[in-house]
Amino acid sequence: MYRIDLHGMRHREALLEVEDRILAASQLGPFVMEIITGNSSVLQDKVFKLLDEYEFKYYIPASNLGMIVVNYNLI
Repeated sequence: MYRIDLHGMRHREALLEVEDRILAASQLGPFVMEIITGNSSVLQDKVFKLLDEYEFKYYIPASNLGMIVVNYNLI
């Protein structure tokens, strides 16, 4: 499992980090990635838009509303 912690990053920097990491991981095969966003709904919306652009599946676990879990499966 991969994990990205976006705390302390500016939104632009955070989005570039997420994009680089998810695209690199997807080249290696199926993966699960935790993206720690904190409670910023603005940042979460930007990450959702990015993930939707690349058609990645994701969800926010009920136990941690400051995290997005991306589940990439080739099938």
